[in-house]
Formats: sequence, C-alpha cells, structure tokens
Amino acid sequence: MLDVKPTQLDLSTMHEKMQWYVDEEMIPFCTTLVMQGTDIIDVQTFGAMDGLKGEGRPLQADTIYRMYSNTKLVTSVGAMMLWEAGAFDLDDPLEKYLPEFADMQVLTADAKSIEDTEPATSSITIRQLLSHSSGLSYGFIEPESIIDKAYIEAGINALSTPGATLESMCEKLGQQPLAFQPGTYWRYSLATDVTARLIEVLSGESFDDYLKMEIFKPLGMSDTDFYVPKDKQDRFSTMFRPEDFLDPLAKGLVKADDPYAGTYSQPNSFLSGGGGLCSTLIDYIKFIQMIVNGGEWQGVRILKPESLDLMRTNQLPAGVVVNFPMWDMPGTVFGLGFAVKESVSDIEPAGSVGEYHWGGMAGTHSWMSPKTGITGMCMTQRMPGFWHAFSHDFKQLVYEAYANANS
Repeated sequence: MLDVKPTQLDLSTMHEKMQWYVDEEMIPFCTTLVMQGTDIIDVQTFGAMDGLKGEGRPLQADTIYRMYSNTKLVTSVGAMMLWEAGAFDLDDPLEKYLPEFADMQVLTADAKSIEDTEPATSSITIRQLLSHSSGLSYGFIEPESIIDKAYIEAGINALSTPGATLESMCEKLGQQPLAFQPGTYWRYSLATDVTARLIEVLSGESFDDYLKMEIFKPLGMSDTDFYVPKDKQDRFSTMFRPEDFLDPLAKGLVKADDPYAGTYSQPNSFLSGGGGLCSTLIDYIKFIQMIVNGGEWQGVRILKPESLDLMRTNQLPAGVVVNFPMWDMPGTVFGLGFAVKESVSDIEPAGSVGEYHWGGMAGTHSWMSPKTGITGMCMTQRMPGFWHAFSHDFKQLVYEAYANANS
C-alpha cells in the first residue's frame, strides 16, 4: 500500500528500541515511517492496534489514529491557503473578521483573580493566532492558573461540552481576559481552534467541508475526518493510558477510548481545528510529502513554496521562545503552525537545527529536517504520548542512522 524505496540507512537499532517500548508496555503499539526527500525508505509496525501484547487486530498502513494536535498543521495550512488567495493579511486584527475579540481585557502581571485586568494595548493579529502568541490559553496546560481555571469554569473545554461549536467557543473566549498582552509571550492555546472558525467565516464553508474540498480530496486523503464511521471502525485503533497517568515512563496500560463506542464513533458538533481529526499513516504521509515537496504532491498544488517557507520561519518577537510547563523544548521557536528548532544542545543531533514539527497528545508525531532531508513519523495511541521518550528515541536513532550512513 506504500511504495518503500531501498535505503543505505541501517535503522535496525531504532526498530529494536520501538519494539522494546511495546514489550515493556510503555506504549501499546507503534508504527514508524522514515522518508529521505519525498521517498519513503522505512515503514515498520510494532504490536497490534488493540494492544494485548501483539494479539488482536494487526496494525496496517490504513489503521486509523486519533491525531489530536497534528490537526493544527492541517488547520494552519488551510488558513495559509486563504492568505494566498488574499482573504486576509497576517497582521490584520482578528476582530475584523471575528468581532467577539474586539476590546479585549488582559490579566495584569500581578493578577490575583480573573477580575484583575487591564485593556489590551493592541488587537490580536492572525499572525499571533498561528504562532500561539495571541494571549489565549487552553484550559488544561496549567489547570491551577487563573486563566485556565476561568476557562474550565466557563465551559470552554469544547470537546466535553455537548452541542459546542467553533462559533460558540469563540463567543465564550471573547468574554474572557487574555493571559498576556498580544505578541509578548508564547502560550499553547485554543488559537488554532479560533483559526478554524476564522476559516469558516472567510470561506463561507463549514470547517470540515473546507478541509475536504481544499486539502483531503485533492490529496486523496479518504480516511481523514472528524469521526470514524461504522464501516471504518474495524480499522480504528484503541486508545490506552498508563496506570500511573503522571509517570511518563509508567509501565502497564489500560483502555482509555473504544474504537466502536468511544469519542470518535459518531459526528461531533465541535470541529476542532486544534485537535479533532482522525487519520491514517497512508493519508497523513501524503500531507507531509506535500509539505516536504514545497506545497505540491502528485500534481496537486496546495501551497506555494514561499508560503511554506514563511510557516517554517520564526514569527515570535525577539527573546520569546516556546515555553511549555509540562515539556522541555530548549532552542525552540514557532512559525505559522510549526515549532522550529532554532538551536540544539550538546546531546541533540546537529542535523536537527532548522527542523520543524508538531505532534498529538496521544503520540502521533512528525518532524521534518531540511538540513538532512530526513522526515520521521511515529504513531501510537497512549494518553499522554506527546513528547514521550519513545518519540525522542525514535528521532535520535533515525538521526544516528543518517549520521552513520554519511560518515
């Protein structure tokens, strides 16, 4: 189902390590893919899509995964397609298109409660939305913070709010203060969900229809959607979580979401641009090949190369970097939808400078390295699985194989 080209890279050590993570029950199963240029040079599966120590339904290239925040890359590309068409300027004020974000208040630096606010000194811009520097928050990254508590109390966690839509979420967000003055800091947030609503307003289409018409159908991504219909659920993988949720290296997994009767088994009114898509290795690699190939794949042009270059260029103000309270990302800045590796530590591969990437909370991560021409993708269903040791080892061992082959 995937055309795998021969390679000089010896990836056997990576294969052994991924199998070890499955055998140790740190992850339930795993699929890995490595590309050189746009050629797929390695695809491997480890375990079965129901966990069960390799028993149950076998993993396939068309196994369906909950992609969570990999959705953000798709949403960002969709927005940049409208930018190319002249629908907006990156520095347009957001309230020009979504008036609920006009006249925003901002938490003061010494805020003790949600009432301690001051007027925003500038409007949120679309550039800030795409680079997570808008002042919005998420509601779960720092659940004890003033801003995230306010989001939770206001029911802004749309995935668990029955009947929520992108429009209703934006209306609630506009009533909350910002966590900081727009453009002064980086904070992971619901900004990409707001971007999805912006796409609806600018295109006149529902977000799911827009993605199908402009990205999924042109690229042949037939299994990518916001839910998994019954006739595809036999290919939908099971979600797991560790018995000790707070230990990233915990062994022992329990079922967290069912493929037949779980969260994605029927349509949801909330079309999350930040985390709502399900997809397959076959589908998502077409999207990644398009990006690596400068915006075009198999005769279909999605974006211009110059637009992708802009997306992979730091958009944060001088001195502002990616700062996750839960995960350490040294030397990382942010473009328009992509995290960008600006510098590396002594223990990181030198070839990862300039790497751009993002991944999903359940462990679907992709990264692209312009310096080496290598792209990696590893996919599991472990909550939480973003920035997990298995994905770090996957990347490290792929880079080591590349370095050994070119020494």
